[in-house]
Order: sequence, then C-alpha cells, then structure tokens
Amino acid sequence: MQQERHWRRTSEDVFEKVRKVPTGRVKFFDPDREFGFITGDDGSRVYLHASILPPDVPNPRPGTRVEFGVADGRRGPQAISVRILEEQQSVVRAKRRKAQDMIPVVEDLIKLLDSSSDSLRRGRYPDNSRQIAKVLRAVAEEFGA
Repeated sequence: MQQERHWRRTSEDVFEKVRKVPTGRVKFFDPDREFGFITGDDGSRVYLHASILPPDVPNPRPGTRVEFGVADGRRGPQAISVRILEEQQSVVRAKRRKAQDMIPVVEDLIKLLDSSSDSLRRGRYPDNSRQIAKVLRAVAEEFGA
C-alpha cells in the first residue's frame, strides 16, 4: 500500500512565490532634463525618466516615497513603472502664512504687475522684472502651486 503525501503550504512557500516590488525615495528629479534618480530602500540607485511618471505627478519632489519596477537599461537599473506611495510635503507649504497675512503680499504683487504693463505696451520688459519674478515665485510657493 502506498503512502499518500499530504502537501501543506506554509507561509514561507507562498512568500517565496510572491515577488516583492521595490520601494524607495526620489533622490532628485530635473523636470527640464526629464530625468532623475530613485534611491531604493536597499541602497540601490535607479534611473527615473519622466515618461514613466504618473500623469498627475509630472515633477516628483525629492524625498517622495515610490514603488517601482526595474529593468536593466543601457547604463544600469532603470525604473519601468512608478507608483507614488507618499508625496513629500513642501517645507514652505508646511510653514506657510495664514490666508489673512497673504492679502498685503497679493495686493503688492498686483501693483507691481500693473506698473509693469506700461513698459510691456511699449515693447520692453520692465526694469524690475527680476523683482517681479521673485515675488511671483514666492506667492506661488505660498499658494502651494
């Protein structure tokens, strides 16, 4: 009489068959050059191209937690799919001013832009264009853009 074998699956058997998806953080990303790098939780460095980013996150901030698939590229490991796990919050956003405190800043910005319209109508950029750009960037950061 033959003995019957009873197969019992253990959690270790199942665990071996399940492939772990690597996770890590965005080291840096340059939107102008459309690439950056991810530092994996295991310390690996993976190339990140803009074409594989989710459409709702075209410019991930450094420190953004991601899950990614990897393939061997021409110059080493390359991410082939990325899923955002946790968006890195802006330090400025975490410490931004109260809405009431932004009223005079926005009013000053409106005055700056209004005064620059005369120069633009004459076909010249205003002399204070660097100052205007700086204020616009600051307001955009405060608004969370």
